[in-house]
Amino acid sequence: DWAVVCEASGGYETLVATALAAHGCRVSVVNPRQVRDFAKASGILAKTDTIDAQVIARFGHLLQPSATVFASEAAQQLQDWVRRRQQLVEMLSGEKNRLQQLKGRHKVSLKDEVEAHIEWLQDRIEQLDEKIEQLSQQQSQWRADKVLLTSVKGIGPVVSSILLADLPELGHCSSKQIAALVGLAPFNRDSGRYRGKRTTWGGRATVRSALYLATLVAVRHNPPLRTLYQHFLDQGKEKKVALIACARKLLTCLNAMLKSRSPWRDELVTAHFASN
Repeated sequence: DWAVVCEASGGYETLVATALAAHGCRVSVVNPRQVRDFAKASGILAKTDTIDAQVIARFGHLLQPSATVFASEAAQQLQDWVRRRQQLVEMLSGEKNRLQQLKGRHKVSLKDEVEAHIEWLQDRIEQLDEKIEQLSQQQSQWRADKVLLTSVKGIGPVVSSILLADLPELGHCSSKQIAALVGLAPFNRDSGRYRGKRTTWGGRATVRSALYLATLVAVRHNPPLRTLYQHFLDQGKEKKVALIACARKLLTCLNAMLKSRSPWRDELVTAHFASN
């Protein structure tokens, strides 16, 4: 059987990878940073297309990366619109910053231009929200998953759609695996007697950002997470560290909910937090 390994390259690899998978090839799309680190560890510092191809082939042969599971056509469409929405949200944020910079300056026509663009972006984002919601209701499994996800105070239609689109592994992995996929798993930095600060990095930025925003709402309106957040603060943790810890707890709860097909229940979540 053929096994193909290629680097993720911002989506440019998708057409080739999905075509190969459709013809029965075992395809693994891997993180370019891992391949580069592998090359450096092998003493290969030069970088050309030929060398890269040889390194990727050796990486695949020795490490045997798991096969990539490609999203269905419907899921890919949902992913595309979720990402387009994120692009518009970033544009909106940039335009709001520009408007703030123009305050107090005698540039009325320029302010009007920026305000008009902000209004257009807000309207377009609302339209995309409706389109994304319609797409996420097309499959019975997605509909059922959204009902479970939105049973959590802090998880709304937009965040639940981002989770469906960009984290299809939710409900199918262990708590540690799902946290690592999103980039919310703390990694040790210890050596001998030295105990370094635990850090989180990597993972799926769109999911991590959506969960962080959901956690900001949850620590105000979701009783178990509000209590947990205050507990972390009482322990002397910084607010951002406490929020990230709560986001990780929220993610593991969402994973368990989809796995067990059970909605959020405050008393059960509180008991789970107390036992961990």
